Amino acid sequence: MKARQLQNLGYPKSLARLAKWTAAQAVAAGRSPQAVKDALAVLPADPEGYREDEHFGELARMMSQERRAAANARKPSERAVRSEPVSCAQWGEDLDPKALEQMRNACLLPVAWRGALMPDAHLGYGLPVGGVLATRDAVIPYAVGVDIGCRMKLSVLDLPPKALQSQRDRLVGAIETETRFGMGASFSGRKGSGGRGGVARGRLRDHPVMDEDWSVSPITRQGRDKAHTQLGTSGSGNHFVEFGEFTVASDDAGALGLGGAGPWLALLSHSGSRGVGASVCDHYSRLAMQMHPELPKTMRYLAWLDLDQHEGREYWEAMNLMGRYAAANHHCIHDAIARHLGAQIVCNVENHHNFAWKQRHDDQDVIVHRKGATPADAGVMGIIPGSMASPCYMVRGRGDETSLRSASHGAGRVMSRRQAKLSYRWSHVRRLLEERGVEVLSAGIDENPHVYKDIDAVMAAQKDLVEVVARFDPRLVKMAPEGEKAED
Repeated sequence: MKARQLQNLGYPKSLARLAKWTAAQAVAAGRSPQAVKDALAVLPADPEGYREDEHFGELARMMSQERRAAANARKPSERAVRSEPVSCAQWGEDLDPKALEQMRNACLLPVAWRGALMPDAHLGYGLPVGGVLATRDAVIPYAVGVDIGCRMKLSVLDLPPKALQSQRDRLVGAIETETRFGMGASFSGRKGSGGRGGVARGRLRDHPVMDEDWSVSPITRQGRDKAHTQLGTSGSGNHFVEFGEFTVASDDAGALGLGGAGPWLALLSHSGSRGVGASVCDHYSRLAMQMHPELPKTMRYLAWLDLDQHEGREYWEAMNLMGRYAAANHHCIHDAIARHLGAQIVCNVENHHNFAWKQRHDDQDVIVHRKGATPADAGVMGIIPGSMASPCYMVRGRGDETSLRSASHGAGRVMSRRQAKLSYRWSHVRRLLEERGVEVLSAGIDENPHVYKDIDAVMAAQKDLVEVVARFDPRLVKMAPEGEKAED
């Protein structure tokens, strides 16, 4: 059936694709086409009658969710936006006024408990990037972000740093062979162009995450096969894979399993949960907005899901699966590149920064959203990058409670992508890259170093949140090529 026919039967536009996929799966499993058509025709009138159906159960549950959300939207809300915001600590100066306004709005939510704003803060959807928000018994999909589980990973290799010059072609070949960039980039067993957003020749990556239960949400179940093809890919926007020089404070070298301060050759990557993570965010944020029509238009992206309701629990399970998938994504990239080079990984550190955690603060059990913010519990290691031409720092958290044990996730942007494309050409950037000893294999001009804050100023502004353990200086950088839509 076509989407229009399905809508005429009573399926909302948002479920038409799922209905077609469900029908195809049912026919492939042996149900007759006529029986499938009959089920599709009857289900909208009685979704509860199909909740336990082998093939139509998920579609029925999704239909029920949509109807509950629509019913809630018609009911007068029992909750109102607070008259005064909950407390919010702030780090850094001259922060974007729009980011400050977004953070204040988040602290006006009835489910808000406390907030914190990091020195890299800038405008985002709902919660600003660099925003940290603790809530009670509720999760906000857009306070987690579109790229659920977006993550940093740094691996020190047992190759000499002089390989950056003497084995430059091998290092470039390892990146370009073992991962792919672009919004639709994926791996496949069949021959493909391997170009921008294309399907690359090469076997699918294997990881135990693909053997987990992907039926925790209809969105993850439907997206599992796509997720498998994108496992080990790097996406677009500010996502990157790069080689550089790593130096560590001598007091910390032993703790990291290194024989000295360095320099060492290291691999650094930044990416998240790819297309399926974005689909999870899109579906559950839309549900949340339907369930909270009382929110002002400027705050609609702060709509939440209650964790004591089915929709909230389902999103929570899907979010955690996407977090594990994002971690697996980085593992596959680093493992494949190391094997390609015949190298061993002698040390690695990684962390999420678009996620929500159940944590205890001041004797309260809360949900801590870190959208573009790094966990900084006492003694916990993390990675805070700058730009393609500035240092990245490995840090150790100090466990500061006023920040909800958080730190920045990077330098932070000083201008939008649109403004960057209007303001810069690569001719403006080449001299700086040459001075810093950086070779950019591919990237969009909207990711050039001038669009980011000074990472050292950002680090100075949060010295009470983290201590610097080591430094990574990029030398060979690869990002999605010019023209790719950003998905960070």
